[in-house]
Amino acid sequence: MSERITLQEIPLEELTIVPGSACQGCGPALASRLTFKVLGPNTIRHSVPCCPDAVTRTPGQGAEFEAGGNALTGTWRALKAIGRTDINVVGFFGDGGTYDIGLQALSAAAERNENVFVICKDNEAYMNTGNQRSSSTPLYALTTTTPLGIKSRGKDTPKKNVPMIFAAHGIPYVATTSIAFPTDLVAKVAYGKGIQGFKMLIIHAPCPTGWRFEPNMTIQVARLAVQTGAFPLYEIINGQKFKLNYKPKELRPVGEYLKAQGRFRHMTDAETGIVQQMTTSYWQKLLKMDEAGEVLF
Repeated sequence: MSERITLQEIPLEELTIVPGSACQGCGPALASRLTFKVLGPNTIRHSVPCCPDAVTRTPGQGAEFEAGGNALTGTWRALKAIGRTDINVVGFFGDGGTYDIGLQALSAAAERNENVFVICKDNEAYMNTGNQRSSSTPLYALTTTTPLGIKSRGKDTPKKNVPMIFAAHGIPYVATTSIAFPTDLVAKVAYGKGIQGFKMLIIHAPCPTGWRFEPNMTIQVARLAVQTGAFPLYEIINGQKFKLNYKPKELRPVGEYLKAQGRFRHMTDAETGIVQQMTTSYWQKLLKMDEAGEVLF
C-alpha cells in the first residue's frame, strides 16, 4: 500500500502554469498542481475534452473523448519500442472521459494491463460544457440535464462505482483520493507512478461553479465529502487487497455535505435520509473489507 508522507516531502517544483484558465476555487486545478509535482517533468500528459484545469509544463497529447485509452496505449507502446520505458504515460481526464464516453477504451487498456496511469479529476458532471450530468453525478444532484420539475428531483440514479469496476479488472492499483487530503493524494500518485501495469486514481475535485458554493469553500466541501462517507478514501492492489485510508470512529451526517452545495438545496429531509442510508450501508461494507483486508464484493 502507499506510504504516508509529510507535507514537507511534497516536491517543490511547480509543473503547472498559473494563473491558468480555470475558475476561481477550481478543484481540478489543485488536483493537477499536486499530481504533476509528484509525477515530475519526465511525463507525457494525455487529455480528452474536459475543463481547462491548468496547463502543465510537460509534453502533452490530446484525443477524442472515446480515444483516451487508445492514445495512452499507443504512446506507451511507441516509447517501449524505442527503449524509453522511463517516461510516465499519464491520462489526466475528467469524469466524462473516465466514467462515460471513455470507459470502453479504458476498460480495454486495463484488460490488457497497459503500463499507463489514468488519473481522473472527478468533479461529478460535464462542467466544461455547462454542467450536464455524468454517471459520476450523485443522486438528486441538480444539473442542466437533471433539472427540478414536476417529475424531476435532480439526478434519479446514484453515482457509478468506477473504482470497483476497474478493481474487477484485476489491475495492479486503483485508489480514490481528495484534494482536501494532499498527503494522501501525493502518496498515492507516488505509489502508482512506481507500479508496472495499469493504474487508476480517482481524485474528488469539487467545482464551485457547478456545485453552487463560494470559491473559498472548495477545500471545506471536499473535506466534508470524505468526513461524511460520501467519498471514501481507499486503495486496492491487484483487484483484491483492500485498505481504507481514512477511517474515523464516526462519520459526520451526510446532510452537512449536501447542505453546503446549491445543487442539493432542493432536497427534502426524506431524500437526505435516503442518501444517508445509502452512504451508511456502503460505509459498513467498506469497513468489513478493511477488516478482512480484501475486496468482498
